Amino acid sequence: MACYFRLIVQVVFCIVLPTVSTDESNPINSTIIRELLISSHEESLKIVDEVLFHERQRRSTSASNMHVLTFLRQTEPETQEISRAAEVFQTTLQVLKNRARQRYKREVTTSELLSMSDVELLAELSECLIPLQSITCPQDDDDKYRTITGLCNNRQNPLWGAANTPFVRWLPAEYEDEEREPKGWNPGRLYNGFQLPLVRQVSQEILRSCSKPSDDAFSQMLVEWGQYINHDITFTAQSPGTAMRMSGVDCLNTCENVHPCFPIKFSQMQCGEQDCLPFTRSAPACFVNCTSDVRQALQRQQMNIITSFIDASLVYGSTPKQQASLRDLSSDEGKLAVNERLKDPKGRDYLPFVASLPSPCRQDPNDVDGERVECFAAGDTRVNEGLPLTVLHTLFFREHNRIAGELKRINCHWSSETVYQEARKIIGALHQIITMRDYMPKILDQESFDHYIGPYEGYDETVDPSASNVFATAAFRFGHPTISPILMRLDEKFQEHKCFPHLRLHQTLFSQWRIVKEGGIEPILRGMIGVAARTVSPDMLVTEEVAQKLVVLNIPREMDLGSLNLQRGRDHGLPGYNDWRVFCGLSPIKTLDHLKSIVKDTSVAEKILKIYKHLDNIDVWFGGIIESFNPNSRIGPLFSCLMGKQMKALRDGDRFWWEAENVFTQQQKAELSKTSLSRIICDNTDIKEVHPDAFRFEKYPSGYLCCDDIPSINLEAWREEKH
Repeated sequence: MACYFRLIVQVVFCIVLPTVSTDESNPINSTIIRELLISSHEESLKIVDEVLFHERQRRSTSASNMHVLTFLRQTEPETQEISRAAEVFQTTLQVLKNRARQRYKREVTTSELLSMSDVELLAELSECLIPLQSITCPQDDDDKYRTITGLCNNRQNPLWGAANTPFVRWLPAEYEDEEREPKGWNPGRLYNGFQLPLVRQVSQEILRSCSKPSDDAFSQMLVEWGQYINHDITFTAQSPGTAMRMSGVDCLNTCENVHPCFPIKFSQMQCGEQDCLPFTRSAPACFVNCTSDVRQALQRQQMNIITSFIDASLVYGSTPKQQASLRDLSSDEGKLAVNERLKDPKGRDYLPFVASLPSPCRQDPNDVDGERVECFAAGDTRVNEGLPLTVLHTLFFREHNRIAGELKRINCHWSSETVYQEARKIIGALHQIITMRDYMPKILDQESFDHYIGPYEGYDETVDPSASNVFATAAFRFGHPTISPILMRLDEKFQEHKCFPHLRLHQTLFSQWRIVKEGGIEPILRGMIGVAARTVSPDMLVTEEVAQKLVVLNIPREMDLGSLNLQRGRDHGLPGYNDWRVFCGLSPIKTLDHLKSIVKDTSVAEKILKIYKHLDNIDVWFGGIIESFNPNSRIGPLFSCLMGKQMKALRDGDRFWWEAENVFTQQQKAELSKTSLSRIICDNTDIKEVHPDAFRFEKYPSGYLCCDDIPSINLEAWREEKH
């Protein structure tokens, strides 16, 4: 398994094309370009390796400063290796362009300079080229369980859905130089006759709000599950600070657009260093496709560093090394490793601490001499971002160990590996069932669900389940406006906890000590199921807690979530809102009256047009969240299409989907169908009463049931006789 990451195809090209020159007065010589390419690659190696060295030094220095939270979204060594290759590839292109500009005394594009054979050479030099046929997928008995990397889920296309591969593009990227420069990179660039508005202006003038109404139909768990399951599907790598070496600037301390720095400016006329928020572009990915188009091969793509499948990778990891680090390999019970120092008030396990100590997670300010509570370790390094996220991670970590213990009791002859893999397979199925059966029909209305997803008809090997760029960067961020500024903590009667009062959102970020020292996961979990979810109105979109006080890993100042989302979409070159409406078969918004009918708020629609100047300039994430909801749903028409299309692909293109043939027996499927998030809560916490559907809101005690009355899975369906 470990060798699979060495075999990931990062660039695959099909045919070699000759070099073509279009400038007769100053022709481009292919031999000279080849020499420039090789020397540019040698320079880029030095640049990238020096940057990575200084980045490690900077992180080490920052981590020692306890006044600044700089906990990074850590990436695995396999991801770092692939990211380095992609950075070398991209940096070589920029060095080459600079040298060619000097030589030919004019602006040139890399697609004008390079033939496909040149691109293949660069890919090989930067270690971005491994032939697809090098991947050998396991067969027969060795193919009973998913690979941890997601490789070989599809035997004909083994990279589909695998970790450390590019997001797929449903529409071509739109870069200002057609290669890598984000939308809004060049201040003088006009779109439909106008400059794009600054994302900060859009965020502050339209998105920012102080409060939102509640939604009495659904609980806050609906919001939290959205973030949790998103972390099972997508994780975008961030670029190292290559600009530090090439231009002498650091992305944390510049308001200039210098790759990979794309700062969020406060005004079109920047005046000083404080007139922006820092922003670093997503890391590039080596292109994975069979293409004869040089321009497409050279265009910047972004990488999903985890598996795209709904497979509980956030519990188990997406690399062999990460998986091994999370397991208890000292026992024969197939369990996950537990925290050796801490237990909850009832003796239940907590997640283990991260290996690198001391970690930069916040500590109890009133307990200076007390025992530290470090950051927790899980299959996804974002586990510590917020307390509800940590709670859900803890819940399924405990559920794995509970199921593993029961499977070992039933099948005492099973090896530790068999117990682990069977428990992992069940946990993956639980994530799929809860998401597709219980969560998605509440996000989409039933008509949209039936239209875009529909009933399951079996595994389809022609469907690519890879996460799309627009899904990761825009559509599955639909829930950000529903983030609550208050984290509610409730007692056994689902009333405000007398000992542990409610918290402002910014007080809960990277604050795992609050779980350990303030009553375990139960008070937070009751607040997730016993409080109504927040909904959205067009004039109240993003709470101030994330518009002004967001803590972002690696950035030593409070950030603005709306601005980050908009800037990330431009960073990735996502086409605009109207382009995606056309993609989905919806009519583009051409008039103010049409926009008013979509937003259903005249003043907001007028403000949008005033800021964007032209309706074709509206960013896709912003356009998606300002649409009025479809009846009985939580999203509008555009995001219904994009979410539905992605979820159907994740289901139909997954050979190990729980309903697929020969994944589980009929008896096992029948038992799995009994599952519910409420039952998992009952089995792994001290909560005694729950609503049978954890996503539905009813004011306690109306609709609540004793845990004894919540159906549970009978694991006897997994009993195997010893042969």
